[in-house]
Amino acid sequence: QVQLVESGGGLVQTGASLRLSCAASGRTFSSVAMGWFRQAPGKEREFVGGISGSGYTSYADSVKGRFNIFKHVDKNTAYLQMNSLKPEDTAVYYCAVMGRDTMPPREEAGYDYWGQGTQVTVSS
Repeated sequence: QVQLVESGGGLVQTGASLRLSCAASGRTFSSVAMGWFRQAPGKEREFVGGISGSGYTSYADSVKGRFNIFKHVDKNTAYLQMNSLKPEDTAVYYCAVMGRDTMPPREEAGYDYWGQGTQVTVSS
């Protein structure tokens, strides 16, 4: 069983930065793909970005160039560094893990384990 715990959310102003963390137990990030998703009020959950076990990353067009995903394998923690935040980035952010290593899919159904989410609010 894999458990994921996100942290690092909060309330920030437009243009600020935040770093979200996703700590995993049960599987190591070096052997699985993981993804970050977000869900804004009244909207469906959407893919933000992901990283494979070998370190390949992909991002949604809406965050490309502003967000960066990386991981510390020895800490079994993955991170979502968010820069130049905009009000439209306001959402609950979730990390998710697949049971195998692959290119991180953009579809929710590709992931086996999910964290509880952390709120990010960007004020204008």
